[in-house]
Amino acid sequence: MPINRRQFITTSATASAGVLLSSLETFAKPIMQSSQAGYSLLIFATNWGFSGSWDEFCAKAKKAGYDGIEVWWPTDEADRSSLFEATNKHNLKFGFLFGSGEKDFVKHEAQFKKVLVDACKAKPVYMNGHSGKDYFTIDQKEKLIVYANKVSSETGVPVYHETHRGRALYSAPVTADLMKKIPALRLTLDISHWCNVHESYLSDQEETIALTLDRTDHIHARIGHPEGPQVSDPRAPEWKQAVDAHFAWWDKVVEAKKKAGKQMTFLTEFGPPDYMPTLPYTRQAVANQWEINVHMMEILRKRYS
Repeated sequence: MPINRRQFITTSATASAGVLLSSLETFAKPIMQSSQAGYSLLIFATNWGFSGSWDEFCAKAKKAGYDGIEVWWPTDEADRSSLFEATNKHNLKFGFLFGSGEKDFVKHEAQFKKVLVDACKAKPVYMNGHSGKDYFTIDQKEKLIVYANKVSSETGVPVYHETHRGRALYSAPVTADLMKKIPALRLTLDISHWCNVHESYLSDQEETIALTLDRTDHIHARIGHPEGPQVSDPRAPEWKQAVDAHFAWWDKVVEAKKKAGKQMTFLTEFGPPDYMPTLPYTRQAVANQWEINVHMMEILRKRYS
């Protein structure tokens, strides 16, 4: 029976997925058989690309097996109420993203501070900062981070700063300078961005990467490569080098947390189109974002529990 182009793509992708799962399944083994008392693993879901209500998203995340959700702090009071109603109903923890889109530093700083202070009142598990802009001076970046650390100390809410393109920590050497200036700087490691920024798997920056892993408390589990911040499907064998590199970095962070008896948090953050590659003309995603994130969550839980 003849099939059209869309049916061919869907059928091929479905058939291939069963064969290619082994690319990630090799990591579905514990890295350590034991850990110190106090160690815990929490894995959060992203609503990036989800178009339903808070209740629908939380129900889906809970059913999939997530411990919580990481979302942008809602500035609208009614929206916040709906969010907290949903997290309570589905017994989900929450972490918040925060930052500012203002290009002027004074306006950026004011918004950054307000959102951080307001969100910490809700007592999230953590705050994840899209802190600053890549073009801010190092003194301006330092000012934002030092303020965030002060709020963290006062509220007891951990505040992490993400290694993200376009933000203060967009590159390895800039982050190294800030880590040396600010001993209390703690990180959300999204190293997929640095693979893209530096067009490499960072083998020429071993000292900086070692320091970065030591400062990491939260991980955004997306896999990037030298030409982009997201592979099409981490289960596919052509991405083995990228997958191996990211798990090698993540392993070191988790091993340290297990030995120290500390909490480890992850967000599975494979994104929708256009982060997810698409087919020309139709913009059809080449893989299913939600399925990839859930599969990654399941691998992380098996490996790091």
